[in-house]
Amino acid sequence: MHAVGVRVQVKPRLRLTRRGRLVVFAMFLLLSVGVIALAATASRAADPPAETVTTVVRPGDTLWSIAGRHYPEHDPIAAVETIRRLNRLDGYDVYAGQELALPHGR
Repeated sequence: MHAVGVRVQVKPRLRLTRRGRLVVFAMFLLLSVGVIALAATASRAADPPAETVTTVVRPGDTLWSIAGRHYPEHDPIAAVETIRRLNRLDGYDVYAGQELALPHGR
């Protein structure tokens, strides 16, 4: 038995000219900028209201006591979280003399 020679056609690789590479790079760059712009807009949507008042933390104060003093009619847990988000606090520690922004008219 003889092996029959089979020709396999190999398609040439896609080759881009210098201008083609520049166009692909520009499209990638525009797509990246668009994604970043959308992400930045979405993150700003969760920001607390711009109107704020400030208070200075007294000795012995906690976020819970501050929330209770300034927002007695509101849920203290939600008030504490709003104060943390507004002041970009990672934890729950506050220090005497520290100035905190509080949402106005909450």
